[in-house]
Amino acid sequence: MVILITGCSGFIGYHLAKEILKKNKKNKVIGIDNMNSYYDVELKKARKKKLQSLKNKKNFIFIKADIQNEKIINKIFSKYKFDLVYHLAAQAGVRFSISSPKQYIDSNILGFYNLLECVRKYKTKKFFFASSSSVYGSRKNNLFFKEEFDTDKPSSFYAATKKANEIMAYSYSSLYKINIIGLRFFTAYGPFGRPDMAYYKFTKKIINNEKIQLYNRGNHLRDFTYIDDVINSIILLEKNSNKIKSKFEIFNIGASKPTSLIKFLKIIEKKLGKKAKIQNVPLQKGDVIKTKASINKLKKITGYQPKIKIEDGLEKFIRWYTEFNK
Repeated sequence: MVILITGCSGFIGYHLAKEILKKNKKNKVIGIDNMNSYYDVELKKARKKKLQSLKNKKNFIFIKADIQNEKIINKIFSKYKFDLVYHLAAQAGVRFSISSPKQYIDSNILGFYNLLECVRKYKTKKFFFASSSSVYGSRKNNLFFKEEFDTDKPSSFYAATKKANEIMAYSYSSLYKINIIGLRFFTAYGPFGRPDMAYYKFTKKIINNEKIQLYNRGNHLRDFTYIDDVINSIILLEKNSNKIKSKFEIFNIGASKPTSLIKFLKIIEKKLGKKAKIQNVPLQKGDVIKTKASINKLKKITGYQPKIKIEDGLEKFIRWYTEFNK
């Protein structure tokens, strides 16, 4: 297969590209990324370098490109005639979406439209795209989030753009009979992770003897999902996509084991053998109190079971972090 991965130098995109290249030597992966400076570009370069150093590196082609550029995206689709697209490029970050909403319109709406148009125009067989658990908004009940829940009240502008993606994708799937799968990711973490995420910041600041800002006294619940489980979910969904009867579906990608942020922090402290310096701060605008993934739908189609316990996942991340930052 000829596969496109947008955001290939991002956290999930990098791990997905690596796994696809390792699993099947016949797959050709075209990875595109704009290498923007939302967070440390050196980390993105390191991910790209890793992909370019794999044994199967001849089957990986990197293109520096922005999904907002319609002409360039069309040119890439025209040249490679993709069988499968994993669209993982996006402007991430809940809090940043409040201060810089236009960047989310440009990347998450316009960029997403450009991908949908090319998938339609060049008759791509399958289109997977990244949505987010943030579309569920703030929920008062204690139920695990199911895909059929109402998602019309996002708590952040970032979440609103992800909800818009789902609606746009449904429209294209319905109009043009395109096979589309949306992936609602629940707080992915692990090696080569994003520096703007809590686990990364906590680890860095504890090591550097800096104060941690702990929002809502750490009472948030998050369905932390180790990156290997995330990637396994995606691979299994593609492999079992023939079992999906409709042209458009949404799946939660999570561990279904929510953990409080304070417990998460205590595990990091234990693994580092060092206590954090904590500054308690209020709940931030746009934040949700809890995320809890129901993964029954995913299990039914793929047989997926999350394998990595949070203690083990954080140990793997910390081992990578200390090695990477020597």
